[in-house]
Formats: sequence, C-alpha cells, structure tokens
Amino acid sequence: MEKQLDPIKDDLPLMANTSHMLVKHYTLDLDVDFKSQIIEGIIVFFFETGSQYRKTSSTNEEGCQSQFDETCKIRASEPCQVPVTSVSACSSKTEYNDFPVCDKGGKDTSDKNGNHSNEEQASGISSSKNCCDIENHGSMDFLLVLDCCDLSVLKTEEVDVAAVAGIEKFTKSANPTDASKDMGNLRNQIVHELVTLPADRWKEQLYYYTRCSQAPGCGELLFTTGSWSLEIRKSGVRTPRDFPHAIRIWYKTKPEGRSIAWTTDQSGRPCVYTMGSPINNRALFPCQEPPVALSTWQATVRTAAHFVVLMSGENSAEPVQLQEGVLSWYYYVTMPMPASTFTIAIGCWQEVKQQPFTADVQTSSDFSLPFSQADLRWHEECCGHVEYPCRFQNPAARLQAVIPYRVFAPCCLMESCKELVLQLIPQCLSAAYTTLGTHPFSRLDVLIVPSNFSSLGMASPHVIFLSQSVLPGGRHLCGARLCHEIAHAWFGLAIGARDWTEEWISEGFATYLEDIFWAKAQQLSRDEVKGQQELKALLRWRRLRDEVQNSEEELQVLRPNKENTGEVSDSGASVVKHGLKAEKIFMQVHYLKDFLYMLLEDIPEQKESGLTIESIFQNWLDTSGIPKPLLEEGETWKECQLVQQVSGEVAKWIQTNQRIRKSGKRKRKQGEVIFQKLLPDQLVLLLESLLEEKTLCPRTLQCLEKTYELHEQDAEVRHRWCELVVKHKYIPGYGDVEKFLREDQAMGVYLYGELMVNEDAKQQELAYKCFAAAREHMDVSSAKVVAEMLF
Repeated sequence: MEKQLDPIKDDLPLMANTSHMLVKHYTLDLDVDFKSQIIEGIIVFFFETGSQYRKTSSTNEEGCQSQFDETCKIRASEPCQVPVTSVSACSSKTEYNDFPVCDKGGKDTSDKNGNHSNEEQASGISSSKNCCDIENHGSMDFLLVLDCCDLSVLKTEEVDVAAVAGIEKFTKSANPTDASKDMGNLRNQIVHELVTLPADRWKEQLYYYTRCSQAPGCGELLFTTGSWSLEIRKSGVRTPRDFPHAIRIWYKTKPEGRSIAWTTDQSGRPCVYTMGSPINNRALFPCQEPPVALSTWQATVRTAAHFVVLMSGENSAEPVQLQEGVLSWYYYVTMPMPASTFTIAIGCWQEVKQQPFTADVQTSSDFSLPFSQADLRWHEECCGHVEYPCRFQNPAARLQAVIPYRVFAPCCLMESCKELVLQLIPQCLSAAYTTLGTHPFSRLDVLIVPSNFSSLGMASPHVIFLSQSVLPGGRHLCGARLCHEIAHAWFGLAIGARDWTEEWISEGFATYLEDIFWAKAQQLSRDEVKGQQELKALLRWRRLRDEVQNSEEELQVLRPNKENTGEVSDSGASVVKHGLKAEKIFMQVHYLKDFLYMLLEDIPEQKESGLTIESIFQNWLDTSGIPKPLLEEGETWKECQLVQQVSGEVAKWIQTNQRIRKSGKRKRKQGEVIFQKLLPDQLVLLLESLLEEKTLCPRTLQCLEKTYELHEQDAEVRHRWCELVVKHKYIPGYGDVEKFLREDQAMGVYLYGELMVNEDAKQQELAYKCFAAAREHMDVSSAKVVAEMLF
C-alpha cells in the first residue's frame, strides 16, 4: 500500500512505523503557560520491537533495508527545528502518592543525573548535527518515525535505564556475555523486561517507568521534523531491534496547534482542552497514532495554582504544591489504549457537589441487577485482550453499578449542572451496567466544556466532555447524550476500530445503545420504550434522508476502503480516508446509517431470508445513499402512536395558519384551538414537519413560539425553531438565531448556510456579525466550513 502521502490532500496520514517499533508506555512531564499559550515538556517513550522484527534476526540487514527504503517513499521531511536558547528543565519529581514505592532502599539520583541544566540546553542544537541527512550520514540507518504536527522539537536522546538504582532485577534473564559487549543491548533488555511485566505487578511497573524516565541521558539522537512526522535515528544503528528502546524528547506545542484549543470558558476565564479531531493528539505530543499502537501512559502537569487539571487517568489526582502559585497534577492509566484517546482539560473549573441532606439522590442500589443476573456475571469467560489489570476480572468491579464520578463546570453553570447533570449520571451509568455489565473504566469525570466545542459530547477514558447545549430544556437531551458517551466506554474505547476511516463501528453502536440506556434510566414501560424508539428512528431516518440529498456521495460510504479496510504499509503507516475533510466532522451518516436495529431485533427472520455478511457490506457499508431495508422500515415508523399524535398537531397548525392568512389584519375572534403537550422528540418532528410548509404567517410563528415556549426548549428543538425563523424571515425571532449561533456552536454550523441561501440582506448581516464575534475562538473545522459558506 506504499504511496506518496500529500499532506495537502483530505486524507489524514498516520506516519508512525509501528511494524518496526511499538510504543508501550509514555511518560509526560509538562508545564502549561497560559500567557504564551504553550505547553512545554519532556516525553519519554518505552518501546517494544515491532511485530515484523520479533520473528526475524537482527542481523538480517538486507531485508530490513528494503523495507526502510519503502518507508522513505512516504516521507516528505522538512528541516529540523532549531531550538530556542533556553529550555526549562524537568522542574520536579513525579509524585508517587498513587502507588507504593517498591524499592525504598534505592537512592534516587534522578535530579543529579536526569535533569539537564539550562547552561547545557542554552548551547543549542545545530541543525546539521541533529537533522537526519540520509545522503550525508548513510541510508542504512534505521529511522524511527513518530506522528507529529505543529510541534517544536528541541532535543532527542537515548535514556540510560541501566543507571536506575534497583534496576538489576530486570537484567536477570539478559545474556551476560551480550550485555558486557553492548550496553545498548542491556538497556533494551531492561526495557523489554519492564514493558512485559505481568498485570499483577502494575504498581511496580509504574514505579520503574517513573524512575527510568528520570534516568540520565546517554547520547543525543539525530532527528528531523516533517509536516506530519518526527524522524529519529542513531548513527550506525540499522535495525529496530538495536535502536534505543527508551528515548527522551524535549518539545513545545504551538499556540496554533490543531490538537488543543486555547480559549475562555463561559465565565470568561482562560482554559485549554484537547480537541480530539481531526488530527488527534499529534500536536500535543509526538506519538504513534495508528490504532494498533496501544499504550499506557502517566503524566505530570504543572500550572498556576488557580487551574484544575483533568485528564484521562485511573486516579482522581490531588494537586501537590511545588512552590507558591504552582501546583503539580499526576495521572496514570494501566489499560493500553491508542494515544488519540489521551485527553486533558485545564481551566478554572469548579467541582459540582451535591448539597448535604438533599432528597432522593439515587444510588447504585436503586439500579442494580437482580442478584440472580448479577451472579451470572461471575462466570464470564476470560478476556481475550493483551494483559493488563482488567476490571472484568475483578469481582468487586463486576458488582459496581455506578462507578465513582465527578462533575466540573465553570462557575456560571454550577447550578444547572447540580440540578441536571449530577442527578442524571448515576441513572445513566446504572442503566449501562444493567445492559452491558462491568464498566470498563474505574471512574468518570464529566466536564462542561466551552461554547466553541464542536459537538454535543466526546468520550475519552475516564473523562466525558459535554457541550453546554445539553443543559437547557430539561432532562431529555442531556440524559440521552450522557448515555451515548457512556456507551463509548465499551464501543470506541475498550473496543475500537482497526481502521479509523470507519466511525460507524463505534458511533453506530453508541447510537443504538443510547436509546436502550436512556429508556432504562427513565424506567419506562415496554410500550413507552417501543414508542420512543420508533419516534427516534423516524427522526434519524429523516435526518439521514436530508443528509444524503445534500452531501457528497463518497462521504456517505461507511467502508470507503472496502476490502482494503485496515490495510497498512510494511512499516505500519496508513491513512485515514477523508480524515482532513472539514465537513465530514459535521455529517451524521456514521451515526444514522445504522443497521443494528434490524440486525439485532430481526435476526431469525433475516437469516431465513438469506442475510449474509456480503449482503450487509453491500447494502449498508459499501454504497452511498439510504440502504434498501431502511427505505422499507421507514414507512412502518410513521404508524407509531407518538408519530401519529404529532401528525394531528401538525394538521391543527396548518389549519390555524390558513385561518390567520384569511383573516388578514382583522382581529377576528378565533375559536380556541387546544394543542396537546408534546415530548421533546415530538416537538422536533412537529417543527421539521412545519418546515415543509411553503408559508407560515408571522402571527402563526408567534403563536407557535408562545404555545411551546420554544426559546426555553432543548437545543434540538431550538435549532428547528431557528430554521423556521430563517426560512420565513421572522424578524422577531432573529434574536433567538443570534443566541443559538453564539451559545450552541456545536449545532449551529449549517444555520449559517441557511442564513446566506435566502440572499436576504438582514439575514446575511446577521451571519457575518455572529461569525465575526465567534471566529477567534471557534473550532478550526467549524470556522473553515462556515467561512466557505459566507465568503
């Protein structure tokens, strides 16, 4: 699959040569500076030799070279970064509060040997010394390729793990003869023993990762940075097996880096958080991005004392004061996951806490499985994943319906979070447990992110980001979205796709389970569940129909690589199809084109009718448009009671509109029309149906808004109301449109296009005004899509 990768194209390149060397653990040591909007730090990598080279001899240089030559074909390197005159040293030791010290007798010499003085770093690193010049230095050297973008790499070096006190225990199985001949072999053997420790020794492993990451350096490595990669080599080393398996990199992020957003929260305080897309974490730290690269990590983060650091970590970090005005936070994970799932959010967040002695806080016991069902979970089969301290093998975790959770928000949203989010989380967690069993992760932080967040939510290990858009309008949107993100703990995090081109694998499952979890959380009857799910299915069908009519066909295909899905180069490099296409992020097809309902509900009948894997691929994954089974199923959803109720209300509004039009300006007394109370999803369907009407009078729209108090409804309802306002040029509603574009940026992108398409001067002025106010802090992809609509 080797081919030239053009970074200007819409495909996202994953450059790391994971088949040669695979990261098993990252240790990050970071300083966060809000004034310069830079994260500066040191990262230490612990590698295993990649899958291709565990079976071959390290002396097979000829075979290795042919594969390295192939790797070179997909690189487009630029000159390496010349460092600034000063790099801050590793200013503190990692805190050990969260795991026991396994070797108390060993003296820690890391400060003496591991930290590099400012004098040493100020000398600078010349580009000729550190750039990997293949022509001058020889093409036979092995190149380690990491995914990297928008970073200033300052220095790379090998780490002398053999200098760590007490490390001798990891050299017992090393061959003494080989070790005496080559210290490099000894260091690599130590790293191998460390990364392959059994799961029950994870605390000891974490401790020695920390000690090794503080060990002295034993030689600088040569490097060069490209548009999408960082390449590192050691002169004379020709194979991955002989390349240093512990390396340290000094680097800085850039304010414009696309992996993190520097912005302000809803209270006007500065904050920064990881974006999650489209380029994942490569502009936060050099890493291996391909999904096969599963690793653990630990991170120490230092920042000003008034900031709270939230991160993907199994521990609920407690800050440690290093000096006046500076706190240090430490997190770790022991479950191997892709580096893209690493999440960090730093801001003046406040924890939302339940008031003491408040009524009716539902606990895990309110939602636990009946004992007979829970007892069966003790007999689950062993897991088939790589070894790590797995919660599914922990009897206590198996019975934990509600994992420990916390909620964080800016101070201005504390009350709404207390009344809504804090109450919903245990219900949603427990509903997930009753459906799927043991939670994959041991704890959960939920953060209300700033208004420029580009979606309604995002799930990461131990952390869920929620948009402020889910807060207004009651429980429905917030609860459903929480359920969706909780479902990603299983589908997307604990279980992930091998090809990131196929979002449907995680989003389809999460969308399907969202309805099941939310129905359980509400404790609905069987009939209520059926009615709500059919209503939701119809809404999704309509959304899919509209998207199919208004989007590129190639973006509607869920499996664009077809039989080549998951294929990588010999080095392990690959591409994410359409990964850089800004508009793809806002498409819903991967959520909506979901065959799970049919597949899971009707398997016996479908098997009898000849359902095959090939037919599923053909109908659902390999073609654009709406799958044939969905076209047939869509008609049946229209017959459900909740939908029929909406149809009756739509008819009333059409009749009301006709009467108002006939009466003109005369205030003729009308017979009072009684409108029924509707569920939020019914309101969405009502407004969507009214959007199909050619003309609605201003008085009709005024009556509609007043009847349902639309400005106080959830964001899904208000979005449809804004569409009605724009379509019918209802000037009294322009304030609602402006408010929506300002506060609900996760949903308002295409509303800009609707403001422009009418070619109405006032509406276009409104679009320009809102975009000008939001653009500076807007998500990059959102800003790109909106700019294309406006200019």
